[in-house]
Amino acid sequence: MAKRFYKYFPVLFVVVELLFLWLMLFLGMILNGYLGYFSQSLLWEMGLFSAVWVAVVLFRKDYKLGRTSVYWDTVQQFWISFTWVVLFFFLLREQLQLTSGREIGFQLYPLCLAFLSFFRVGVHGALRRYRSRGKNYRKAVILGKDEWSIGLAHTLQTDSALGIKFMGFYDERKEGKDVLGGFDQFFLLRETNALDLVYLSQHISGDLVRKIVAHADAYHIKVKIIPGSHLQWNKEMTFSRYGSFVVVNLNEIPLDKAVNRVLKRVFDACFSVFVILFVLSWLIPLLALLIKWESKGPVFFFQKRTGVNNLEFCCIKFRTMVANPWSDTLQATKNDPRVTRVGAFLRRFSLDELPQFFNVLKGDMSVVGPRPHAVPMNMVFKKQIDSYDNRHRIKPGITGLAQVLGYRGEISNHWQIRSRVRLDHFYIRNWSFFLDLTIVYKTMGKMITGKNEVY
Repeated sequence: MAKRFYKYFPVLFVVVELLFLWLMLFLGMILNGYLGYFSQSLLWEMGLFSAVWVAVVLFRKDYKLGRTSVYWDTVQQFWISFTWVVLFFFLLREQLQLTSGREIGFQLYPLCLAFLSFFRVGVHGALRRYRSRGKNYRKAVILGKDEWSIGLAHTLQTDSALGIKFMGFYDERKEGKDVLGGFDQFFLLRETNALDLVYLSQHISGDLVRKIVAHADAYHIKVKIIPGSHLQWNKEMTFSRYGSFVVVNLNEIPLDKAVNRVLKRVFDACFSVFVILFVLSWLIPLLALLIKWESKGPVFFFQKRTGVNNLEFCCIKFRTMVANPWSDTLQATKNDPRVTRVGAFLRRFSLDELPQFFNVLKGDMSVVGPRPHAVPMNMVFKKQIDSYDNRHRIKPGITGLAQVLGYRGEISNHWQIRSRVRLDHFYIRNWSFFLDLTIVYKTMGKMITGKNEVY
């Protein structure tokens, strides 16, 4: 059953997705009134786009929707493939001088991107439901029965959507109804379709592991090792290869990958330029008049703060206080006499932070990230909180996960800064572009409501 599925599913996947692609193209042409452009040249364009699409999907093996993959993995895989398709298509179209549909193409491809993203997620969901009904399953055993292998067995038995049928353990020392026998009996399995997966406990010796792998290779069985407690963390581990030697990277984060850093930087730059051109261009003169009208002093307030890799940078804000010598060391409190009336309004709606988009454009900050603290306060928190400096592994942000969850403003209790740091660490370890968009959306909502968490 599984063999037939893997034989025919790639073809079925490509054919159905191609039909869905054509449906989206024709639907987009109808909705945009472009049927008048329909011509033989346009048919050639659609044929070329389809051919490039099939080639990229097959080359990148997009039809392999992993059993342990989440929906976001599927969307990311699709977006990368779609980018390659568009790049290759436009390159080939220019070479072949098929330019009659240029004005149509730019309107329809975003439509295809959106709907095909939902199509891929739908296929992923349908495949999980198909597997949860006992179809397209893989047979697996675990060699070595310990705490972590028992936990894996429980996961395989309870999460039917994985499509992995747990057959039992092989172990020399343990007894139980789920133990199929000793290690020697595992090697008696001679049928090619008897097993698909073998999971190995970390306690199995190196010589036995090599023997198991050799036997598994002969019968086309995949072998995986179950890490112990020192590697069972709630994060995705990665590996590095030094020649024939492989090491495990224990503390890599998503933003260690160049493609993620570029994606985040492009978003930061584009978002900052938009805010500076369409918001700050008229808001700065207006607020400058109000700030100068109420109190003497500069319009902007510059403060040294700690950034990425503990490097200091000059953070810019609208001035919200009268001039005072305690601005770097004393936090604003409720009914603080230093805060002006205009400043209180700016603080309530977080408008005083908007000039920091210049810091983002310069590269000192990001739109989303751990909030930077003044250098003296940073030194105090560093002594109070273990692993506090881990939050400086990435650029600080104008807003962050801790802020949208309510941890902003005055820090009057130790648990407040501790909770902020924990959320910062969670954000750093689990960064995604979708998470950034969610935080930005929630930040805009808080700005509109003007919550009284900041004084």
